[in-house]
Amino acid sequence: MRERLNFWVVGGDPRQAALARALSEDGHTVHTYALERGVDASLSAEALSGISVADCVILPLPASDGGQLNAPLSDRRVALSEVLDALRPGQLLCAGRISAALQEDAKARKLRLVDYFAREELAVANAVPTSEGAIQIAMEELPVTLHGARVLLIGAGRLGKVLCQQLRGLGANVSLAARKFSDLAWAQVWGCGAERSDQLSGWLCGYDLIVNTVPAPVLGREELGDVKPGCLVIDLASKPGGVDFSAASELGVKVIWALSLPGKTAPVTAGLAIKNAIYNILTELGV
Repeated sequence: MRERLNFWVVGGDPRQAALARALSEDGHTVHTYALERGVDASLSAEALSGISVADCVILPLPASDGGQLNAPLSDRRVALSEVLDALRPGQLLCAGRISAALQEDAKARKLRLVDYFAREELAVANAVPTSEGAIQIAMEELPVTLHGARVLLIGAGRLGKVLCQQLRGLGANVSLAARKFSDLAWAQVWGCGAERSDQLSGWLCGYDLIVNTVPAPVLGREELGDVKPGCLVIDLASKPGGVDFSAASELGVKVIWALSLPGKTAPVTAGLAIKNAIYNILTELGV
């Protein structure tokens, strides 16, 4: 990757604002559009003129909301097509959680589209602020300390592994629920209890906190019926989540569906993680 590049950061939330500032601090030329409440005026452009010469254009995560640019830090109403039409054929465009519609629109304009949210290094980096955000929620909502609390963690992916270590570091008695026998073996090596995530019914009555990281149905009416009064359930899974929210409401089980925690609890850290992923993309592409 070259030392000095021309970046445009278009739209987004505090993560993209932190990204723009970090790119500028690294010595790159940075312009932003539809991000004016998140950055200094020196970085904010009033129009898209000049965007076609950028080495890399970065859209938010997700890029659009109903065809409009995702731009919560701007008063502008910008159609995503307006941004795409301002780019030149072959130009590098990075975005997070790319939709099929954006893929088609980029292909029609012959743009070089890359999904930074699909990067493994970004997923690993995001696991840390997501885990800390979940712990913050638990500390605010539970009437007991996490130290000594009985916690069930469902899922042994990137987030599950990080959260397991952090909860154990706080003195929680953690059990890990997973499908793979290899994951259950690691749970025992880490000093955790081990449960089968597909056989949870009848085993949930003793927990003070249940945290789900699996984006598939794992806590249905039967499982939620076993939860003891006062137990908090935090669902960290992306849509559609892993909890039957209607059943939880009827049964009086408190569930918090905590989506997009990195952008809410640690936007600067999340922005730096996106920056690193962008740099890796540029290095791989030889930009």
